[in-house]
Amino acid sequence: MTSAEKSRAQRVESVLPALRAQAAMVDAQGAFHRPHVQTLSEAGLLGLIVPEQYGGLGGGLRDLCAATFALATACPSTALTYFFHCSSASRGLLALEAIDAGLISEEEQPAVRAFAGQVLTTMGRGQWLANFASESVKSEKAAVTISTRASRVEGGYRLNGVKSFGCATGVADRYLVTASLEGYDTAEGLCTFFVERDAPGVSERSQWDAIGMRGTATHGIVLENVFVAETEAMALPGVFTRCMQVSRGSFVGNQVAGVSCYLGAAWSLYQYTIDHLRSKRFADTDKSVGTAPYQQVLIGDMLTDLETAMLWLRRQIEIESQEPPPLSKQEVVQRWRLCKGAVAEAAFRVGTASLKACGTGGTTNAGVPARALRDLAMGLVQAFPAERGRLMAAQMEIEGREQASFGARSG
Repeated sequence: MTSAEKSRAQRVESVLPALRAQAAMVDAQGAFHRPHVQTLSEAGLLGLIVPEQYGGLGGGLRDLCAATFALATACPSTALTYFFHCSSASRGLLALEAIDAGLISEEEQPAVRAFAGQVLTTMGRGQWLANFASESVKSEKAAVTISTRASRVEGGYRLNGVKSFGCATGVADRYLVTASLEGYDTAEGLCTFFVERDAPGVSERSQWDAIGMRGTATHGIVLENVFVAETEAMALPGVFTRCMQVSRGSFVGNQVAGVSCYLGAAWSLYQYTIDHLRSKRFADTDKSVGTAPYQQVLIGDMLTDLETAMLWLRRQIEIESQEPPPLSKQEVVQRWRLCKGAVAEAAFRVGTASLKACGTGGTTNAGVPARALRDLAMGLVQAFPAERGRLMAAQMEIEGREQASFGARSG
């Protein structure tokens, strides 16, 4: 780690006790702990990957993955919600990179720079952003289908649609919403809008009783004739897709930091399990339970899965952050499709082994093994299941092209 990375890591370490103290309550109540917003903001972490000129800490992908891993050792729900906040920075960072790459015309550049600056400055000054793209409607060829529509009106736009997923619903200071311009039925019409959390026409969808990651506030929003001023919109046709072209990974990049949450949760669970097996003793011999052959086989399995996941994750971070890029974007995306599933499945196996090793004492619903297992189960389905990732990687190998990662549908 560089000295700057160590400094940013110390900020992350400073908030872990506060997150850890509320983790069980977050899971039990199925709600994000709102004081965490202030805790993370005061530590400067809401601007972790925002350039210093916009008020941020100037971190990169390595910092983000390390942060989500560490936060997840304390509270996986908060870590995942934090990851989605940080993913909002891509709406600014990729826009600036697209300008530098010559993908944005001179006429478009002022508006693109202004919107990018607004995104990054909002995060740099310690405000929480929720990023809403996903919808319940899916297509066979796209992981995300955008049916939310943006209609041009005097002074701005009217948004109508339902966003089925987006961490920090009702928690974030502001929302970033992806919608398709009226008159466009392809990705060229995709645009991004700032929507105030309490703006007229914005409401929350019904909360759902998730199996795990219960404190992420992912229930989504409903938009009914929500007005967005021109200055709060990045509504230039084709700009969104051109920005995506400069991403090092799939879609908006940084996705590897999301799966880092699951590895962090698995690593913390392993530490708990070892402590439990060392302290719990057999009544007749006074030996620790961890000395039993059965438990030791499970410990070996957990170590194997942790190392497997760690190697996958390290490799993916390397190929997405190394300069110059060691692989083409196509190759990076293909490996990400495999990495996500490999890490999520290995982390879940750690959870099942821990449950077996801890026995009935680990089955209380609020206990660490049961809670962690439920959280780790969410990694199997978030974004895409491992099976779909492997299928898409295989199709890229045979057909030589990536499937569309987003789409638009006429309303």
